[in-house]
Formats: sequence, C-alpha cells, structure tokens
Amino acid sequence: MKRQCYKCGEEFAESRQPGRSETCGKCRTDLRVCRNCTHYDRSAAHECRERRADPVAEKEKGTFCEYFEFSRRPWAGVQGATREAAARAALRDLLGD
Repeated sequence: MKRQCYKCGEEFAESRQPGRSETCGKCRTDLRVCRNCTHYDRSAAHECRERRADPVAEKEKGTFCEYFEFSRRPWAGVQGATREAAARAALRDLLGD
C-alpha cells in the first residue's frame, strides 16, 4: 500500500516522514496531520489510538506530534464525506425536501 494524502489521494513517495510544513504537491494540503496518521481513528478518544499523544483539535492542520506515523492504507476519498452525504440525503427524503 502507498502513503497518500488524505484529501486528494496523491502519493507521498519519499521514505521519510513528512515535516510539519510540508504540503501535498497536488492539493497543497498539509501532510503531517492527524488524518494521515496510522493512529487516527474516528471512534477513539480524541480520534487517536495513541494514548500518550496530546489531544489535537484540528485534525487537518500540521502537527508537532512525536507519535506521527504516515499511514499506509488505500485511499477512499475524504473519510466520512460519503457517509455524511448519504445521511443528509436520507433526511431530505424523510422530510420531503
């Protein structure tokens, strides 16, 4: 599996971890963010499975977290976007909008 930008899916081909100020070459989104981390989990406390990490409020902004590890998972678009869209569509159908 490849290490990819959480937002656009562009591959990060370098073997090292990205720096805090590094951005995606395609969409210019920060790369060293919670959303790109192996420990990121929407269902965990503070959305992080690493218990020693300090809570981070903005998951899409560059972080100084010392436990950051760029995840290797298949890119499926922005997580939660399709689920949210489906929920909104179901609500519109229910309410007749």
